[in-house]
Amino acid sequence: MVECIKEKGENMGQYKPAVFLDRDGVLTREKSYITNIADLEIFPYAKQCIHDIKQKGYWTIVITNQSAVARGMLSEKMLCRMNDYLQQETGVDAIYYCPHHPDAAVNAYRKQCDCRKPGMGMFQQAMKEFLIDKEGSYMIGDRAADILAGKNMGLTTILLESGYGTKRLEFDVKPDYVLEDLCKVCDLL
Repeated sequence: MVECIKEKGENMGQYKPAVFLDRDGVLTREKSYITNIADLEIFPYAKQCIHDIKQKGYWTIVITNQSAVARGMLSEKMLCRMNDYLQQETGVDAIYYCPHHPDAAVNAYRKQCDCRKPGMGMFQQAMKEFLIDKEGSYMIGDRAADILAGKNMGLTTILLESGYGTKRLEFDVKPDYVLEDLCKVCDLL
């Protein structure tokens, strides 16, 4: 069962493609585990990029693994506050997160789930709640799991160098595109 949570956003009445985005390394500076709002450093260009992507006719939906909850480093309540802040500051349509990890320190979050990327649960949940044209949609991330998740969903994949990028891929994957940062995405769409 998918236990990821959509933060705000609502299903508008028309089908359109989505740009699914990872959080860290895409919208925010990659800092390993971020446990409070003060450490959530949003890239200065993120809000304008989200605006531009939406102007091109896409939903903007964050799909993020947040195992810091499972590791006991941050509460789900704090994560929701961080998500609210991120949504307010960038204008993304929705945020879905997975708090689970198979080796979690917190028993309630210790599980092998369908929602943790590269699984497809968060994407499937978003597709139930938004009218998404999957064929024209993208997955943008900075890690191998992001790219594999996008490929599992049949999406066009973009790996960004603004986070971990090509130098720190955990396993071999072939994204459709490799770009410097989110600013370059609108040129591609």
